Amino acid sequence: MSRYTREQMAARVARDIPEGAYVNLGIGLPTKVANYLPADKEIFLQSENGLLGMGPAPAAGEEDEDLINAGKQPVTLLTGGAYFHHADSFAMMRGGHLDICVLGAFQVSAGGDLANWHTGAPDAIPAVGGAMDLASGAKQVFVMMEHQTKNGESKIVDQCAYPLTGIGCVNRIYTDLAVIDVTPQGLQVLEIVEGLSFEELQKLTGATLRPAA
Repeated sequence: MSRYTREQMAARVARDIPEGAYVNLGIGLPTKVANYLPADKEIFLQSENGLLGMGPAPAAGEEDEDLINAGKQPVTLLTGGAYFHHADSFAMMRGGHLDICVLGAFQVSAGGDLANWHTGAPDAIPAVGGAMDLASGAKQVFVMMEHQTKNGESKIVDQCAYPLTGIGCVNRIYTDLAVIDVTPQGLQVLEIVEGLSFEELQKLTGATLRPAA
């Protein structure tokens, strides 16, 4: 079975970010989206550690150890970009000033609940960071994740089994198998990876799906 690569997933998310949007990219997989935003679109990337106007990852050997994102990865700053106090960054996140945030997840429910900070495993390190602020403050929440765990369990479920980050906050889910909208009528499949049927996708998903209209 073919799957989208992480790079293909990042490029697909980038396609849905409109001109002029203010966007936060969460730690981990979502940071790859920055590398696929078209140069001819003006999009403002914000990082919760206090950056606005963040650019793609620097070329090898050109890293600035003082210029990092919230995941401590080296980044670039576009012309006109700025960095500022952590508290100002969280005020931006909590105040509804972000159009989109892109987050990773352990689980997303059929109702758009998000669980992405703790699995409850005894050896797991809880890492909520600013995810709760982003999930409640951003106008749209995109989730970018693998469709299944390493054990083959679906990350899209009827009800989240892990502690919640946000309730009913997710608008769209991007996985290595599909793009799915969270709607009042349920989970609606927009796209499926080539070679996989809707019926096969449903078997791999722990919640009821609806085909694209």
